[in-house]
Amino acid sequence: MNPKQFLTIGGAVLVLVAILGYIGIIGPTMEQSIFGEAWYFDNGENVAHLVLGVVALGAAFLASAGMQKMLTMLVALVALFFGLYGFIAGPGPANTFGLANLENPLDNVLHLAIAAWAGYVSWMKK
Repeated sequence: MNPKQFLTIGGAVLVLVAILGYIGIIGPTMEQSIFGEAWYFDNGENVAHLVLGVVALGAAFLASAGMQKMLTMLVALVALFFGLYGFIAGPGPANTFGLANLENPLDNVLHLAIAAWAGYVSWMKK
């Protein structure tokens, strides 16, 4: 897998997650999520996922290979930050800078997995 493929797949998944969060399948409240309080995406997360997904898709098709690689590295670092930050902040409403909610431990583990995936893709040789 290369950075273009990572951005394409990751961007599409982020847009899908945002849509599912908005329409009441996995959010925007724990009561509306099929996963209940274990995992839901509030509107702050839905906005972030939609914007990041659109940016990733745009970069996958419009950016140079070098820029795609840099963006994939940035995704790895940002996902690592949020994965670790979620464990430090702990559970609770709006625990991420007062804007969004990271459910412990599922959101944190997912962010760490994305960090590992993006890191692997951005640093592996073609």
